[in-house]
Amino acid sequence: MNEAVSVTAPALIRLRRAGEDLALPFTRIKARQAGTYLSQQRGRGMEFEEHRLYQPGDDIRNIDWRVTARTGSVHTKVFREERERPVLFCVDYRAPMFFATRGVFKSVMAARSAAVLAWSSRHQGDRIGGLVFSESQHRELRPQRGDAAVLRLIQALVQAGEQRGSGERVSLARPMERLRRVARPGSQICIISDFRGWDERAESHLIQIARHASVWMLFIVDPIEMALPAAGVYKITDGTRESYIDTRGRSVQEGYAEGFHSRHDHLKSLCRRHAMSLIFLTTQSDLLEVLRNEIVARRAA
Repeated sequence: MNEAVSVTAPALIRLRRAGEDLALPFTRIKARQAGTYLSQQRGRGMEFEEHRLYQPGDDIRNIDWRVTARTGSVHTKVFREERERPVLFCVDYRAPMFFATRGVFKSVMAARSAAVLAWSSRHQGDRIGGLVFSESQHRELRPQRGDAAVLRLIQALVQAGEQRGSGERVSLARPMERLRRVARPGSQICIISDFRGWDERAESHLIQIARHASVWMLFIVDPIEMALPAAGVYKITDGTRESYIDTRGRSVQEGYAEGFHSRHDHLKSLCRRHAMSLIFLTTQSDLLEVLRNEIVARRAA
C-alpha cells in the first residue's frame, strides 16, 4: 500500500513514540486544577454531579431554574472537577482532502497529525474522542481513556479513508454544529482540515465552541493550492476522473494566489480574535518539526 495516498493502522500506531516525546502545551499555564494540569481553564471544566438546596455563598450562575420552579425551592447544581481533560479531534475526510501534487495526500497528513497529537494526549493522561467526517458520513467518538481510545480513533481514520466522499461541495457548518454539541467546557479541540467550504455558519459555531474550550486549527494545503504552476495547460486526475487546468495569463496566476492568501489571512485573524491557535501544514511538511516549533514558540510566549 502506498503510504503517501492512504494510511494503515500499523503506520499510525508507529507514531506513538513521536507523540509521547512531544508533550504538547495545549493550554496556557496559569492556575492549579485537580488532576495533573496547571492550566488556563475555559468554562468550568467540571462534570455535573447533583442538585442541592441553594446555600449562601453559592455561585448564582449555577442555580438550576427548572428544578427551582418545579420544587418551589432554590436549587443549585454541584459539579465535580474532571480529572482528565477531554481532547476532541475533528478530522476532515471530504473528497478534496484526498489530493496532493507533492508529498502525501492531505488526508494522510491529517491522519498522521491526529495520531501524533492523540498519542501525546494519551501520554499526558487525557481522554481521547472526536469526529471524523466526510460529505456523507460523520462518526462520533466519545472521549475515553487509555490506549484503546487512541486505537479507536486510528481505526475510524483508516475506515474513513477506505470510504471516500463523493466530491460534492459541502459546507463545514454541519461538522462544526455537531462538534459544538459534543464539545464540553474545558475541552481541547483540534480541527484538522483544508477549511474549504468555510462560511459564516461554520464560523459562528466555532466561535461558540472557543468561548468554553481551547481550540487548535491545523490548516493543511497542497503547494498547488497556494500558487499555480508555470503558465500552461495541465491534466489532473483523482484516479478515475480527469480534468484540465489552464494557468496561462498573469491575472489568472495573481487572482488564484490572492484567493489563497485571503483565506489564510481570514483564518489567522479569526484565531487571533478568539484566542485560538492556527498551525499551517503543507503536504510536504515535516509534521514533527512543525509541532516542535509550535512548542518552542509557546514556551517563548
